[in-house]
Amino acid sequence: MTQQLLNKLYERKANGQKSFAVLIDPDKVNLENFSNLLDLCIQHGADYIFVGGSLITDYVMTEVIAKIKSYTNIPVILFPGNSLHIDSQADAILLLSLISGRNPEFLIGQHVISAPILRKSGLEIMPTGYMLIDSGRQTTVSYISNTNPIPHDKPGIAACTAMAGEMLGLKLTYLDAGSGAINPVSPEMIAAVRQSVDTPIIVGGGINSIKKAKNALSAGADVIVVGNGIEENIDLLREIAETVDSYSVGSIQ
Repeated sequence: MTQQLLNKLYERKANGQKSFAVLIDPDKVNLENFSNLLDLCIQHGADYIFVGGSLITDYVMTEVIAKIKSYTNIPVILFPGNSLHIDSQADAILLLSLISGRNPEFLIGQHVISAPILRKSGLEIMPTGYMLIDSGRQTTVSYISNTNPIPHDKPGIAACTAMAGEMLGLKLTYLDAGSGAINPVSPEMIAAVRQSVDTPIIVGGGINSIKKAKNALSAGADVIVVGNGIEENIDLLREIAETVDSYSVGSIQ
């Protein structure tokens, strides 16, 4: 299996380039006007499209990915909630190990079930240390996974957890406040994790303004993920894309 996208993320990190991922929940897609969102992703240079969610009930993921692939050249990366959320049309999958929790199903159990399918799928596998961070309310992912998020004011726990994930061989670190988060992951926590690992850091959940995006990027996030914020304010896609671009090496922030 190739590591093209993973290697590219490491290359971008080494060159001081930040990335922007648009998260699409298939349950919230209206296929009739979906092309409007994809047009904006193309126009404003989204680097990645993540597809997935903690709970997918409408079974349109295949149609959603097919539409993205036929309409854009933006890499499609699966963001799975469980072993059922696999589609070989995508380019890659974030193979999430929920290292912030203690539920073996999401540390390794679902991975065992999906491994033979993934081996045959041709998807690029991106081993990811996935960490839920308390956002001020219980999120779908914390409920479904039956795990407690890391307290928002405990950056040391987050740093040590990320460090352990890297030592176990995980190639990406994902800090997630969860869909619909009241508060995003704090800059202090992102900075603590940045100081403790060399992996690219992905940050998502609750990033619904330019200020919050800048806070995450300045603290050390390499990729910021926005989903709900765009659903509520489509102009945010352009604003976040421009903010990410401004953080290239040599840019004035």
